[in-house]
Amino acid sequence: MIADLLRVSRPLSWINTAYPFMAAYLLAARTVDVPMVVGTLFFLVPYNLALYGVNDVFDYASDLGNPRKGGVEGALLPRRRHRLVLVASLVACLPFLAALVALGPPASWVVLAVSLFALVAYSAPPLRWKEVPFADSLTSSVHFVSPAVYGLALAQAAPDRGTFAALGAFLLWGMASHAFGAVQDIVPDRAGGISSVATTLGAARTVRFALVAWTAAGLLALTTTWPGPLTALLALPYLLTALPYARLEDADSARANRGWRHFLWLNYACGTVLTLILIWYVLRNGGMS
Repeated sequence: MIADLLRVSRPLSWINTAYPFMAAYLLAARTVDVPMVVGTLFFLVPYNLALYGVNDVFDYASDLGNPRKGGVEGALLPRRRHRLVLVASLVACLPFLAALVALGPPASWVVLAVSLFALVAYSAPPLRWKEVPFADSLTSSVHFVSPAVYGLALAQAAPDRGTFAALGAFLLWGMASHAFGAVQDIVPDRAGGISSVATTLGAARTVRFALVAWTAAGLLALTTTWPGPLTALLALPYLLTALPYARLEDADSARANRGWRHFLWLNYACGTVLTLILIWYVLRNGGMS
């Protein structure tokens, strides 16, 4: 049971939600305290268990025909395990949510509610926004941007223009990543009757949409507070990785999985560079308390 739940939570992606929260909170609060620790632990494991658990349960029928499911890119548990996944997701989240509500101001409650709503609305009926083209990419990006917004709200930060630019760039980056990731699933999604940005636009146009979104993210990052503009360079590896697929035919869309697998590790490399830039920013602005 524990092994099943661990697979569902996709440990390879844990840092993608915990890191934005922790970085945003530390930049705003400049201290390591109880809210930071509780929030980081929540977005590290319980949040991911709920995020991917709900997704795996309600995508089960289409995932059966998807050759990339059943490993690090998505668990494929039998139906008898689905109730366990949903109950475990709820039980794992509730203590952290209770603590975060008690520790945070009312504004943070609103952000947390929006984050959890997007988590459910993406995969679960009746909304199931993952089948609404473009709303799927936007909602998926919210899954990763909202922890950062919540970190700012929990620390009671007063966002400036640079903060909004950084969050906007992050949102565009997330939309691009989701769209490119959807390309590899065009064939099984169409066979399963699932709509997405990729099944609507087709492989080549979806890749080009992702390239435009990454470029826009990089340009927006140039408007952030120094040394933030250096993060614009992080768009380049993603652009170079996706560019070879800009003329991909729908019938060959599964080939994009090779590029997507590169992304899984590229995120870690770019995250390391981003961390160094953030450390530089903190040191330039008085350090931590």
